[in-house]
Amino acid sequence: MFCSNPTKLAALGLAALWLTGCGGDKPAAKKADDTPAVKVSVIRTAQEAMPDEYVATGTVKARTTSVLSARVMGYIRELKPQAGDTVKAGQVVAVIEAKEIETSVRQAEAAREEARGAIPEVDNAIAAAKAQLDLAASTLGRMKSLFDQKSITPQEFDEVSARHRMAQANYEMAKAKRIQLDQKIKQAGEAVAQASVMRGYTEVTAPFNGIVIERKAEPGMLAAPGMPLLVVEQAGSYRLEASVEEARLATIRPGLAVKVDLESMDHPLDARVEEIVPAMDPASRSFTVKIGLARAGTLRSGMFGRARFAQGSKQALTIPVMALMEQGQVQRVFVVDNGIARGRLITTGARTEGRVEVLSGLQPGEAVVSPAPTNLADGGKVEVRP
Repeated sequence: MFCSNPTKLAALGLAALWLTGCGGDKPAAKKADDTPAVKVSVIRTAQEAMPDEYVATGTVKARTTSVLSARVMGYIRELKPQAGDTVKAGQVVAVIEAKEIETSVRQAEAAREEARGAIPEVDNAIAAAKAQLDLAASTLGRMKSLFDQKSITPQEFDEVSARHRMAQANYEMAKAKRIQLDQKIKQAGEAVAQASVMRGYTEVTAPFNGIVIERKAEPGMLAAPGMPLLVVEQAGSYRLEASVEEARLATIRPGLAVKVDLESMDHPLDARVEEIVPAMDPASRSFTVKIGLARAGTLRSGMFGRARFAQGSKQALTIPVMALMEQGQVQRVFVVDNGIARGRLITTGARTEGRVEVLSGLQPGEAVVSPAPTNLADGGKVEVRP
């Protein structure tokens, strides 16, 4: 149909010009197709033998944990360590003010000094009684000779004998008083020692080098015997306590070598099973395996870990770890398809010696880019190196 309207003719002319302009963009699209290909290396996926492992999850715990508690009643005067602070063995971490104990110490010390002050008097009494006994014994000897010669009467000899027995009794009594005094001094010393021990309880010390993981009291609070003040775990001595299925009990024994993966470390730890808790958890049908961990400055109780127990070998589809691209929980690889890189989401399993098991997302024989270049995009052209 012929259009005689000049306005419509002008509109048709502009549309034709626009279409012509769009057609002029075709060289630009052709230029985009000329983007140079990224040179890559590829590997062919295939089934291969790899170690078969049983993985058990667990929590890192300190081998030794101590709750430091008050042993006397009194107000907490000092409690310096905070949670996360390190303490040394023997370091005073808390001071409890107990005036009654200080009073007991002073009273016991005063009683001991009073008993010690009586020593010279008792020793002098012993010396005097000994002198009297020696004199009475000498006199008795002379009188005995005279009595044998009939030079003195029996009455006079009996009087001398009586004075000798009295001197002997006085001497024995003086020695007995010294023994009693020694016992009194000993008892006073024991009272001082006991009071000093109680005074020592007013200072709470760390039992070992460790880390304060919890603070349960504050200065000014009234402490009672048994009241928790701090929780300290021994530094540098940790274990992974993993929960293991009941069916694995026969394959795990003390001394078994284990690989332990921790989220805070980029490499596995070599460890060994130290203890197997014989009691089963009836709810989960599992038992606890305690695995000793090597000393490491980054270890802390509460960390999440995985224990990998070797169970022989198995056939699995694997790729090099360097072919894997990870973004958070998302794992993918690039597969080469007719010169084009195609991103592929995959699910991985165990890792060993630079390779990772592929559980899903790939089939045997596919060409996977390895290592994966950072400048490679999904759908980009690639050139496979020979």
